[in-house]
Amino acid sequence: MIELKTPLWWRATLVLGLGSMLVFINLYVAQPLLPLLASDFSVSALSATWVLSISTLGLALGLLFWARVADQLGRKPVMLGCLLVALVLGLIVSQLSQFSSVLVARGMQGFFLAGLPATAVAYMSEEFTPKALVTSIGIYIAANSLGGIAGRVFGGLLAEWGGHWQTSFMVLAGLSLLLWLPLVKWLPASQHFVPAHKGQGTAALVKHIKNPLLWPIYLVGGLNFMVFLNQYTYVAFYLSAPPIQLASAALGLLFLTYLSGTFASSISGWLINRFGLCQTLLAAIAIMAIGNLGLLSPKLPVILLTLFVDSFAFFLAHACASSWVGRSVTQHRALASALYLVFYYLGASLGGLYLYPFWAWAGLPGVMLGSVLVLLVTAGLTWRLLRKTNQNVELQAAN
Repeated sequence: MIELKTPLWWRATLVLGLGSMLVFINLYVAQPLLPLLASDFSVSALSATWVLSISTLGLALGLLFWARVADQLGRKPVMLGCLLVALVLGLIVSQLSQFSSVLVARGMQGFFLAGLPATAVAYMSEEFTPKALVTSIGIYIAANSLGGIAGRVFGGLLAEWGGHWQTSFMVLAGLSLLLWLPLVKWLPASQHFVPAHKGQGTAALVKHIKNPLLWPIYLVGGLNFMVFLNQYTYVAFYLSAPPIQLASAALGLLFLTYLSGTFASSISGWLINRFGLCQTLLAAIAIMAIGNLGLLSPKLPVILLTLFVDSFAFFLAHACASSWVGRSVTQHRALASALYLVFYYLGASLGGLYLYPFWAWAGLPGVMLGSVLVLLVTAGLTWRLLRKTNQNVELQAAN
């Protein structure tokens, strides 16, 4: 097993982080471009959000498929092969001129982007010691947020520089292909992977879903992401319209607020070891709910502060939930991690639909209300999980 902070641990962790960045650069490049896409294709704000939502939906659908493939064929071939196909599809998107074709290609791209996130946590769970795993997941999720930042920021800047949205897809997919090449050599081969027996996947899936220590976390991850990701979408629509009217480049820079999430992910291991998983998760959800109150203000500085706070809280919560899944299973780890991400990205794909009525009714204050209602649910689920784990500890002590 790979020990914490050894040279091999750094190599594996940083390579997985780079691969994760490439996934999320190409997944989220569309988000700052949504107002521009709505204008270019003459579609509504809700229709434009599907350029992002269809890719997250494709990713959600691909996660279980690629997890089961990885349980048979191994982790590294699935991660790198799927990523290569997804990056080529990004180049194809840049050449399309029909809205329906863009949606189809983005859906396919999301499906293949699923290969790496479906497998990475399972790879780490198998190859790293438990202490190394917690820190690695924190760094991996920090890389997720850095990739999301880079995709959104450079997506907006490149669209402004090139004069149209296609430039963003073409340049970022091309650069990602160049960065993909070193991953083949640098990612260590699995040493502890054991192929799963055929026919066990369905039974394992049902077992994970019924596990009282897993299904609440699946819901928490999906519901938190449902409101967090799509909150940014409607903030972007608000800021692109009068009276503020930010350009695409400025909307891309808006996602620099994710840096607070990167910081939260990087310290999540220390917080979890200090305060406990459920306690840290519950605190993160509470901070996120309180931060959402800033959307009651129409002022840009207050909105930016809200996004900084929410990003910190959300990525801390995501790191807690991911670590919980990795710790709670000993078999079919890829499937368990993929199932968490299925809920996570299904939430992302449905959040635009869920928040749209609140947005249409009251703008950003409506988005705040819709978000807080969901966070009350996830706080309740976390509290239930905390009580369940405390009961298990008491029973073990009594025995």
